[in-house]
Amino acid sequence: MSLKSFLAIPFAKLIKKQVYRWANKPIETQEVVFKELIFNASKTLFGQDHDFANIKSHSDFVKRVPIRDYEGLRYYVDRMVAGEEDILWKGKPLYFAKTSGTTSGAKYIPLTKESMPNHIAAAKNAILLYIAETGNSNIVDGKMIFLQGSPILTEINGIQLGRLSGIVAHFVPKYLQKNRMPSWDTNCIEDWETKVNAVVEETISEDMSIISGIPSWVQMYFEKLNNKTGKKVGQLFKNFNLFIYGGVNFEPYRAKFENLIGRKVDGIELYPASEGFFAFQDKQSENGMLLQLNSGMFYEFVKTDQFFNKNPKRITIKDVELGVNYVMIISTNAGLWAYNIGDTVIFTCLKPYRIIVSGRIKHFISAFGEHVIGKEVEHALKIALETDLGVRVSEFTVAPQINPNKGLPYHEWFIEFENEPANMLSFASKIDEALQNQNSYYLDLLEGKVLQTLQISRVKKNGFQSYMKSVGKLGGQNKIPRLTNDRKIAGVLQKYLL
Repeated sequence: MSLKSFLAIPFAKLIKKQVYRWANKPIETQEVVFKELIFNASKTLFGQDHDFANIKSHSDFVKRVPIRDYEGLRYYVDRMVAGEEDILWKGKPLYFAKTSGTTSGAKYIPLTKESMPNHIAAAKNAILLYIAETGNSNIVDGKMIFLQGSPILTEINGIQLGRLSGIVAHFVPKYLQKNRMPSWDTNCIEDWETKVNAVVEETISEDMSIISGIPSWVQMYFEKLNNKTGKKVGQLFKNFNLFIYGGVNFEPYRAKFENLIGRKVDGIELYPASEGFFAFQDKQSENGMLLQLNSGMFYEFVKTDQFFNKNPKRITIKDVELGVNYVMIISTNAGLWAYNIGDTVIFTCLKPYRIIVSGRIKHFISAFGEHVIGKEVEHALKIALETDLGVRVSEFTVAPQINPNKGLPYHEWFIEFENEPANMLSFASKIDEALQNQNSYYLDLLEGKVLQTLQISRVKKNGFQSYMKSVGKLGGQNKIPRLTNDRKIAGVLQKYLL
């Protein structure tokens, strides 16, 4: 055991105490955050426009500040991008995280000197709480890889601009710099396929202990290692014991990853976004991620079935319930106010508050009133995979087929298999049954002969990667939507079918 791994254990236990100190006082913690946010932004343009000086309670805030998405805040963000100060938050942002919005074009999410440390602390604390729980501090001695966007930043009116993962790369602590991979030069490669090939060459002979990234892109890295060496990743990297992931639900990838690695490794799920680092898995034995209540973010929640009402009810954490699907609304010390990030979450625990990400409020299928959401299709596939153990799925998405050549409409599942089921119709039936058991609207439409059961369209090997490349979204933080209410993705995927 090195000195670094020896010292990591008491440090991890100290951080654990600090985290659970606020986690065990959730309502009081959020009240303090709320008051600090309102006070610090009261003299900004947004604060003056919305009478922050007279906001004393959450109900006051609801009356004055409506829920907005990026388009709703664009007037203020554009003024910040133009270089103005004291617009959404005091002073100027340190950075803009550039993201590719589906409806807004490029989006510029502010990161401030108050918000940036919370992104770094949450990622660090996720690893430290893992060490405190498991005692596995040897992971800090090996090499660590974080598959991320380029750290090259540009400048706009004196403010640095880049992808969030590239910005975060500038904040890797000194004591991890020697362990960190890939090299700076490799990290700066823009083309994703070229970058992953370079990462393979740099890491293939290293002692990797931690590997982190969005599952779909780590899978690409693992496959290239597999193909080049003929070895499982767990054989190649004997001390690889921790996989850190986020961005998508890992369950559809789990069987494929276990096959690529050749053994089980521990995992930590994260919930980071340009708008904030919202949650991380704090216990290996618990389902859900610890909601970050002490990180300069105030949370509101709206039930998804009420979200599109004229005045949906907005509640705080003290009124949330287990098992209910909510749209998460945030106000932050980066200057986002009653901001809809588009994600839906479900609480799995209230002491402390833990969540899972259930999908996107805009990602659903309801072409016939079925209201199918991401969590439901992911769980349905998981059930089918658990009953057909030889089957492995690389990637999938679902779209409605409203005008089939013959028969009733149906949900079309585009699936890229690594190992196909022996009986495709039986496998499809298992998915469909699991979906019916979760969604009564879907079941009613089947029984009422409005829909027929789902059909599977087989995607070629690496077909989803080819699709993402064709639309300019290969790599980085980009990911395939689990389901859409139209045929835009489905139409392009036709050329990648078997």
